[in-house]
Amino acid sequence: MLTQGAADHLLTPPINLLRLALHPEGLACRVENLPEWGRHIIESLRTQAVRTPDDRLDAFIAELEGYVPPLPSGRDHIGFAVPLRLHCDEGELRLITTLTSFATAVDVTLAELHLEAFLPADETSAEILRHRAQR
Repeated sequence: MLTQGAADHLLTPPINLLRLALHPEGLACRVENLPEWGRHIIESLRTQAVRTPDDRLDAFIAELEGYVPPLPSGRDHIGFAVPLRLHCDEGELRLITTLTSFATAVDVTLAELHLEAFLPADETSAEILRHRAQR
């Protein structure tokens, strides 16, 4: 569902999910609230860049900023949670995400692992997902 209609070059391993999500040839063309959702992702990356400075991360943030349109005027706060409003064949999915990380892991590989789950934000979205799971 998340890769539907995405360009092949974005789906060639190794896949960068954030690039896939915000690139105009990826998920972005189906995101109904791209300015808010995209800025939410970018702000999260900026927070990470402050904690662990990295020139590659700064360059990646700059790339993603080029994909995301400006926020509508009057918006001065993004908030801690922005639902993903995604157009699909059945209508609009409203999804919230949870992010799990292993900050105290002693294994470097595990410490860098982040798991993100997309959960339905309303009953309509839950029904769409249930229907797709049954197919």
